[in-house]
Amino acid sequence: MTISETGPDTDLDDLVRRVDPDRWLASRFVADSKARADVVALYAFNYELARVAGGVTNALMGEIRLTWWREAMDEVAAGQAPRKHPTVEAVVAAGYPLTALAEMAQARLTDLDAAPFEDEGQTLAYVDATAGAVMMLSAWRLDPKSDLHAVKSAARAYGLAGLWRLKQVGAGRLPSDWTQSEVRGRIAEALAKARGELKALPVAAFPAAALAALAQAQTGGRTLGVLETQARLTWAVATGRV
Repeated sequence: MTISETGPDTDLDDLVRRVDPDRWLASRFVADSKARADVVALYAFNYELARVAGGVTNALMGEIRLTWWREAMDEVAAGQAPRKHPTVEAVVAAGYPLTALAEMAQARLTDLDAAPFEDEGQTLAYVDATAGAVMMLSAWRLDPKSDLHAVKSAARAYGLAGLWRLKQVGAGRLPSDWTQSEVRGRIAEALAKARGELKALPVAAFPAAALAALAQAQTGGRTLGVLETQARLTWAVATGRV
């Protein structure tokens, strides 16, 4: 069984640049090269989990693959050596909390059910456990003193935008009665909260949250180009606002 498309010589930075360009571009604002590589490793880990549902023909196979990732973290927590996989080795070397990484894998079991979420509560719980977990862990890596609650609303804004984009390509998990206007309204509410919360985030950790600056534009009915994405991220990092 193939667990991952990566091999022993995989360049995780190049992988993330191709498969998760928003997060990769945001990582370019991390000045410290080691911290940047560690954040990219987290983004590669997130990609490996997120791609499982689309790469299997049935839920059982998806459960097996996600269990592989969760158990890889559990083994290290139990004192075993990391499995010989570039992404596993990289996130372990980065020092991320292994329980949090295992919980990220567990949360992705939800992806194996293609049905839309029933309500806002289910939707936000999913966003918090996926996009929220990624943003919190990346903020923690960039500054371990970060108040992780400071990125909660920013992650919700970006996560909701991501779910809207998936809906546009036929992978709708948002509640079926949510319109584009309603999604954008919820994103606007999250961003309003984020602007207050992010004041507590250390400057060094801000690149983790800068993605929220893309959320409204990404739900406006057009695709952002690389230059506009770069410009929006640059403005966010320079001003500390999303």
